[in-house]
Amino acid sequence: MSQKNHIHHGIDYIEFSVTNMEEAKRFYSLAFNWEFNDYGPEYAGIRKEGGEAGGLCVASSVTSGSPLVVLYSENLEESLESVKRAGGVITKEPFSFPGGRRFEFKDPSSNTLAVWST
Repeated sequence: MSQKNHIHHGIDYIEFSVTNMEEAKRFYSLAFNWEFNDYGPEYAGIRKEGGEAGGLCVASSVTSGSPLVVLYSENLEESLESVKRAGGVITKEPFSFPGGRRFEFKDPSSNTLAVWST
């Protein structure tokens, strides 16, 4: 892989622990149209143009309180409805902050993420 695809000390890959691989792939596919590269029953890479952005890894449990992954959306309300339809639990309804608005949710494995928009 070319070095120009990587930023020195930049976040290069995010891995999510999930308790049920098929449910996690279903959720993220429905909520955000993510696609996956399957590497067996316990790991799936999250596809992005030119490679992968991260992965899903099966674990017996998920610990809360880890770093908050924040996704960008061009339409916050549409993303909010997609997360709800996919079965995400909204933990913080949309709120304003300097620079935009965001909401937070838990996925089916109880990972907490946020989505923001300008």
